[in-house]
Amino acid sequence: MTLLPERGNGSRKVCVLTSVHSPEDVRIFHKEAVSLAAAGYEVTIVAPHPNDISLGAVQVKSVPLPKARSDRMLRTVWSVFQAGRREAAFAYHLHDPELLPVGLLLKLSGRRVIYDVHEDVPRDILDKDWIPRWLRKPIAMLAGFIEIAAASKFDAVVAATPSIARRFPPEKTCVLQNFSILGELDVAGGGLGVACGKENMFVYVGGISEIRGIRQMIAALHLLSPSLRARCAIAGRFDSAKLEKEVSCLAGWSSTNYLGWQSRTQVATLLAQVRVGLLLFQPVANHTESVPTKLFEYMSAGLPVIASDFPLWREIVEETGCGLLVDPTKPKAIAEGMEWMLTHIVEADNMGRRGAEAVRTCYNWNREEKKLLELYARLERRSEQRMPIALGLGNSAKEGK
Repeated sequence: MTLLPERGNGSRKVCVLTSVHSPEDVRIFHKEAVSLAAAGYEVTIVAPHPNDISLGAVQVKSVPLPKARSDRMLRTVWSVFQAGRREAAFAYHLHDPELLPVGLLLKLSGRRVIYDVHEDVPRDILDKDWIPRWLRKPIAMLAGFIEIAAASKFDAVVAATPSIARRFPPEKTCVLQNFSILGELDVAGGGLGVACGKENMFVYVGGISEIRGIRQMIAALHLLSPSLRARCAIAGRFDSAKLEKEVSCLAGWSSTNYLGWQSRTQVATLLAQVRVGLLLFQPVANHTESVPTKLFEYMSAGLPVIASDFPLWREIVEETGCGLLVDPTKPKAIAEGMEWMLTHIVEADNMGRRGAEAVRTCYNWNREEKKLLELYARLERRSEQRMPIALGLGNSAKEGK
């Protein structure tokens, strides 16, 4: 057993850990880390990245980028643990279920640990096509058990949706939804009409995969009348080179502008140039009760949306009057929604304005940020004053220098 290095001013130091996400992930960096740094916390993100960088007031400590999934789950997780414990923070904020063992080791060393749950992990496993179908259910059940057992040892759980939060002890669970940051993407100004000079352009921003409806989206484009001159801008990365090759051979691809990954500034500019946001996730287990970030980002930018007709999404879209709901499995239904948006300009414009107003008054990060800061204030009040004991793994005294 060895002592961790002296904290010094580390009583307000927060170490954010991820083995999966980019250090510039919207939830991890743009929302939570930036909010904590603005409140006076010293924030460091440990994440896979080519090198250490500074993102404004937030520091990034890099670990080697993984070469494969197995490499990430073993070497990257261990590297994140080693880099994280050298930070000697008062609180560690974990963002991936594969970091649960890291969280338990940190708890044994006397640190405060927060587990940030982005997805319903058991449901997510049921949709993993790289896991043999017959193994998915038992693995999902085991993963769910391990997740709940580990989280019971942590100081707090942060859930991205109310449905995820219901899986965890209510007395230690806080819901922080992925609502939009006010002012970040509202450059579109809520205007969609011909006077704005916009082409008949749809947009999809986000990860590109089978279960996020890329095939149905492209097929729907092909069904639209050529007289509409409709196109779709797609910003994001494909799940695989194989999928990109297959989709690029579909008939509707000729009406697509594929932009690849875009920065937040580029996304804001893109949303200012298009007419309608598309969100056509397929009805798999982990989607039907999720609340996708992109829905609120489209709304924030003043865009009407065409979204999958899931019960939770229906509640938001119908309550705000911000768009149309369609069967995401049927390209014809999607195409009909697209055509309606392009031929009912005034109505679509009003949908966009209503969505933007809903974000300004309700669905915004400013409201969620207060809950995050209240959580950290509670952890600070409970923080131990003594120097914690760390597990004797490696040369900790040297690593702490």
